[in-house]
Amino acid sequence: MVRLSAFVCGLLFGLGLLLAGMADPGKVLAFLDLAGNWDPSLALVMAGAIGVAALPLSLARRRAKALLGGAMQLPARRDLDARLIGGSLLFGVGWGIAGICPGPALAVLLTGYWQAALFVAAMLAGMLIFTALEGRRGR
Repeated sequence: MVRLSAFVCGLLFGLGLLLAGMADPGKVLAFLDLAGNWDPSLALVMAGAIGVAALPLSLARRRAKALLGGAMQLPARRDLDARLIGGSLLFGVGWGIAGICPGPALAVLLTGYWQAALFVAAMLAGMLIFTALEGRRGR
């Protein structure tokens, strides 16, 4: 049941990204182009996503267990540190250069857009480097 619900949630998330235009690098770059031909439509998508997520997140904070019985795993830390800020900056720069972020990149990858393949390869390399560095850090 857990895998089925994860699949359905992932499918719903992916369809939402596609319908909202988040998987279109041109639309994303137009949203980020504040000085040029700015397309504010993705701001509405983000505001809608925050609105939809606010109630379930509020309810989740009051629960000890997830709906399917697993442990509730919400972030415990609320402080800003160099790792969070650095990671956010790296994510933002990558998003601004490529016009895609990790979720939509996987959807765009299936369209044959070669830049998405390059992005996903770089993303996987970054994940491997992070994992290796975290392993060294934990020793």
